[in-house]
Amino acid sequence: MIIEGFEKRRREQQIKYERRLLRDLSVENMRSRIREFFGPSSFNGIRVSEVLEEGCFDVAIESYLLGGHFSRFGYYGESEDMVRARCQQEETHLIDTLFNFILYWGKIGEQELYNDSLYYRCSVYVEMWWKEGFRTGERSYKLRLH
Repeated sequence: MIIEGFEKRRREQQIKYERRLLRDLSVENMRSRIREFFGPSSFNGIRVSEVLEEGCFDVAIESYLLGGHFSRFGYYGESEDMVRARCQQEETHLIDTLFNFILYWGKIGEQELYNDSLYYRCSVYVEMWWKEGFRTGERSYKLRLH
C-alpha cells in the first residue's frame, strides 16, 4: 500500500486542474490582447519587444489561473465582485509586477516612463485575464470537469 501525503496529492490535483484550464488559452489570443492593450509596436515610448511580450504572457497566465482557482467560490454562489475581493492582494501583486516589468524592460534612455495610464492599462489587462479565467473555471465546475 502506498501512502501519499495530503499536500502532494492536493498539488497533483491542482496541476491537473490548471492544465485543463490552460487548454483554452492560445498564444495568438494572448498576443492579440497584448497588442490591444499596449499597442502594436510602442506605447508612450515603450517598445513591445519579445521580452516584454513574454512578461505579459507570464502575468496573463498567472492572472488567468488565479481567476480559475477562485472560480469555485463563484460556482458555490458568491458574486464575481465578492470573489475578486478575496484575491485582491494577489491581483494587486500581479498588476504591480507587470507595471514594474514594463517600466524596467521598456525604458529607453533616461526618459521617465512612470505614467498613470500605463498603470491603469496594466490593471485592466490583469482584470480582463482574471475574469476570463474565472468564467472558464466556472464553466468547468458547472460541467463537473474539476
